[in-house]
Amino acid sequence: QVQLEESGGGSVQPGGSLRLSCVTSGRLHRYYCMAWFRQVPGKEREVVASVDTEGRTTYTDSVQGRFSISRDSDKNTLYLQMNSLKPEDTALYYCAADPSYMSGLAPAPLWNYWGQGTQVSVSS
Repeated sequence: QVQLEESGGGSVQPGGSLRLSCVTSGRLHRYYCMAWFRQVPGKEREVVASVDTEGRTTYTDSVQGRFSISRDSDKNTLYLQMNSLKPEDTALYYCAADPSYMSGLAPAPLWNYWGQGTQVSVSS
């Protein structure tokens, strides 16, 4: 059974930073593409950043230069470092994984495995 578990969410002021973590099962982590998504009530789940099995990363325009996705194979963990946070970054953040190759910012319906989400709130 594939399992993903996110942590690291919280409440921060604008301009602050958070680092999200997503712990995965070992086999999943090494051979699957992975991504971070976010969702606010009433809107579709949107992809924030993705990383493939070769380590190539892609970011949505709104977080380019502020967020960084990375994976640590030894720790079976996916990270999302979020800097210069803005109120519009407030959302429930999910990690996702899939054994198929995902190019660029593949949309949510294409990903098969999901975590339960961790809330990020940015306000003054």
